[in-house]
Amino acid sequence: MATTTIQVSREVCDHLAELARERGLSLGQLAADREVVRRQIGIDLSDEEFDQAPDVLGNIYKIAAEKARTTRDTAA
Repeated sequence: MATTTIQVSREVCDHLAELARERGLSLGQLAADREVVRRQIGIDLSDEEFDQAPDVLGNIYKIAAEKARTTRDTAA
């Protein structure tokens, strides 16, 4: 995969770095993940729109963890 460098304000860079850190990703991985989503859904979402969207994957992890706890507790 080719590497691209873009210049953004320090504020934007810090914000994106924080989002990446919260998701356990590097800044490059965060950008690549967003590009994959844009290609897959065929809609060009801005970074601002991504930031406003719900954390779908995080919510899925929470639901799965709760189901795993419930299953474990009822099996015990």
